[in-house]
Amino acid sequence: MEASGSVLIRGGVVVPMTAPGTFLEADVLVKDGFVCAIGHGLKEDGARLLDARNALVLPGFVQAHVHVVQSLARHRAEGLPLLRWLAERIWPYEAALSPQEVTAAARLGIAELLAGGTTAALDMGTTHDQDLVFEAAKGLGIRLSSGKCHMDIGEGVPPRLLEDRDASLAEAEALGSRWHGSCGNRLRYAIAPRFVLSCSSELLAGAVDLARRNGYLLHTHASENTDETRAVREITGMGNVAALAQAGLAGPDVVLAHCVHLDEAEVSLLARQGTGVAHCPGANLKLGSGIADLPRLLAAGVRVGLGADGPPCNNRLSIFHEMALAGTIHNLAHGVGAVAPWTVLEMATWRGAGLLGLDRVGRLEPGWKADVVVLSLSGWAMEPVADPATVIVYGGGVESVRHVIVDGRVVVSGGELATADGIVIRREARAAAAAVSRRLRWE
Repeated sequence: MEASGSVLIRGGVVVPMTAPGTFLEADVLVKDGFVCAIGHGLKEDGARLLDARNALVLPGFVQAHVHVVQSLARHRAEGLPLLRWLAERIWPYEAALSPQEVTAAARLGIAELLAGGTTAALDMGTTHDQDLVFEAAKGLGIRLSSGKCHMDIGEGVPPRLLEDRDASLAEAEALGSRWHGSCGNRLRYAIAPRFVLSCSSELLAGAVDLARRNGYLLHTHASENTDETRAVREITGMGNVAALAQAGLAGPDVVLAHCVHLDEAEVSLLARQGTGVAHCPGANLKLGSGIADLPRLLAAGVRVGLGADGPPCNNRLSIFHEMALAGTIHNLAHGVGAVAPWTVLEMATWRGAGLLGLDRVGRLEPGWKADVVVLSLSGWAMEPVADPATVIVYGGGVESVRHVIVDGRVVVSGGELATADGIVIRREARAAAAAVSRRLRWE
């Protein structure tokens, strides 16, 4: 069921994200999937009323890099650096997933995103059962760009994840034809080669060709870890970003997750070609990968959004966690106030939407799509209320989320998921996680 009817969000402080420092007391009228009006005393016969008193009303949050199919491996992949983490935990886990477990994982991850105020995300699946990820997104109501993962080479990769290049790309094309632009354009396809070390040059070339012929995003990982970056340089003679650019993975339709270890030439290349970067500070800290130099990227003009990455390397899909880190950890290298709270909030809204190629998403203005989050100000860390960006970035949390609207549809109401039974999602996820853990002898 897609957007219909009208919703009146009444009595809040609206943070439209049209300019830093802009906020006003107002109502927001949503009609047929779009913001219709913002102002005082708005009325609409038959509209569903949402209480925004003692709350902030702002555009829904956007995450530029997540892995919802990894949700069942949460809390089961601890204490390992990236390449061992992949080879010893994540790849065996993804290879072991049954269709039912993919569904349980996707529903758990998407439910967590929505309940935490994330209304749009760029997701990377595994090599199989990608239809089930889209089915979960369709039912739960998130705005999702996603695609099956591609892998055709690599040490330690389980046989189930190593695919024939042509067959893998053909499957992606079929998936894209089914899902890209569906649900009123709420669901979109993204071509997702995993990273340089698991993709042949022929696969990368085919992925670029497929994406550009169909207008899909390209989504991959780059320069996350020093061992990975060193291995890429040994194979290609250049850094990750440069190697990907040489293969055609560069430009406004490309999102590179991480970009922790870059040389100056690669930073300039990202800026010059308009390639997007998903900054994932939580995962980078958890895996000990390093800290991407966000102030340097922003100063160079690189397009940057935020992402939680996967539940096994972050343990949460909270945009609030990423915002708090993005607003604080860079002070160590650049001094206090290195990244302003309003800049962080922009990365979590309209800047992130720009990375995903989403039209009229990320701001609250008449004629823009009605992706909205209402954040309660009743939390202790939100008091005393001051500048909204400061309050949200430094004091906000998933517990602040009161209501969420995606494409005009209320998907979270009063802090509870409105599009599915959260108890059922949790029960199914626990059973599925226990089953896959037993098969992998994790328990």
